[in-house]
Amino acid sequence: MPLRAIAYVSQAKPDLSAARLQTLVDDAARFNKMAGVTGVLLHDGERFLQYIEGPPDGIDSVYERILQAGSHVDIVELARGRLGQRQFPYWAMRGLPVDAALLRKLSAGDWSGFARSVNGDSAVLTAVDMLAEVVRPVLSAG
Repeated sequence: MPLRAIAYVSQAKPDLSAARLQTLVDDAARFNKMAGVTGVLLHDGERFLQYIEGPPDGIDSVYERILQAGSHVDIVELARGRLGQRQFPYWAMRGLPVDAALLRKLSAGDWSGFARSVNGDSAVLTAVDMLAEVVRPVLSAG
């Protein structure tokens, strides 16, 4: 089955509380699980960066829901494309806090083709490599 992915950044609404954010992540996880979509949502308190992956019909329904959400504005798509395999199959949706500098660095990264660097060449990290570095410590911690 072909897989697709989308990465985007957006501006959180100023009145978005931590409790509301957790509810959004929990609701997204339930919806994504039904749609066969996995992903991560990074947030720095003001901005989001989200990466989702899954079957084309699941991605379409999840992304439409994202575009209609009232929790954020100014959505900027970083990349959209095909995948050979899931990069982050661990969670239907996982919210992770990050600092603003890291979110900016990820936003400016190379999202072309959702590729990872060849042989883990750390001199040429792609945005997916950088995202994996953020996610990896969370996986190790449980």
